[in-house]
Amino acid sequence: MSDDFNSRGRKPGAFSVNPDPEPKLAESARPRRAPASFDDKVVLTPDAEDPFRETTLAVETLALPEASPRKRRLSVGRVAMGAFGVLLSLAAGLWVDRLIRDLFSRADWLGYAAIGVVAIGLLALLVVVARELSGMMQLTAVQALKTQTESAAASGNAKLARSASEKLVHLLAANPRTARGRTRLKETEGEIIDGPHLIDLTERELLTPLDREARRIILAASKRVSIVTAVSPRALVDLGYVLYESARMIRAMAELYGGRPGTLGMIRLMRDVVAHLAVTGSIAAGDSLIQQVLGHGLASKLSARLGEGVINGLMTARIGIAAMDLCRPMPFRALKRPGIGDFLSDLTPGGGRASGTNDVT
Repeated sequence: MSDDFNSRGRKPGAFSVNPDPEPKLAESARPRRAPASFDDKVVLTPDAEDPFRETTLAVETLALPEASPRKRRLSVGRVAMGAFGVLLSLAAGLWVDRLIRDLFSRADWLGYAAIGVVAIGLLALLVVVARELSGMMQLTAVQALKTQTESAAASGNAKLARSASEKLVHLLAANPRTARGRTRLKETEGEIIDGPHLIDLTERELLTPLDREARRIILAASKRVSIVTAVSPRALVDLGYVLYESARMIRAMAELYGGRPGTLGMIRLMRDVVAHLAVTGSIAAGDSLIQQVLGHGLASKLSARLGEGVINGLMTARIGIAAMDLCRPMPFRALKRPGIGDFLSDLTPGGGRASGTNDVT
């Protein structure tokens, strides 16, 4: 059967798969294209017509410069307050003296009881004053250590850098989060002779876990403020809760970095934070600025109350970053300083899109 098919079928043929009708030209014979200029075809968009300029300016406005404590100067108001304080103290002393004399005139045991009560009160007052002074001195020591590390890093003095590193280790010795870093620094003692490198290593080993915990504190406070102010019915409740959470956050930040402030130290820190935000204009950021950063699409989907909660949460994050600057015993050198963009994606359901372009420091 195969023989009959081969005898009746057509003969096999050959076909060219890729015909090349035109021969290839030599490299030297090919025509060369004349160089062209595109200067007349490129048109730069003016700044006034840039559609992304408003968002860029909004992000730059949200960027906070590093906070620093205010300089304490002797003013006329301080002198007046001190004079009136001394006068009131003398008046209180005369009143206590008259009271004790009157009690002795009635009965001796009443006078002795009054003396005992006054002694206990004075002893407790001395303890409170000593605690407040210790807290203020601790905050001053933290700022002095920060200044010393800046000077050591700028001058390259290895002896000054080692002294600053030892002081920081002593300051954070009671914090269990720094145990691993302190062990690492002790293992590398004497191996690093360059001052700036020693400062950077100290910052990485000791402050990395503290900065991570500080970010958690700021984020938790911002979320609570955002939720509570979104559901609260009164603006007065919003204001009170924001102040309460801000005070808690500032105290936790100071204790985290070894400050341990008392009541006067807390008032001093809060005054420095509010003064920094007022000077930098961060308090004036309003609804339209937040909408530009979050995106108009997200702002249109959010309710008015939820939008206010997001704004209050971001404001709390600003306060936390300023408190972190004031309480941190070292400036940001080897580690990145947090910005509003680091908290934006956690506070808003669609903030991840904006946070990618909002990496501000």
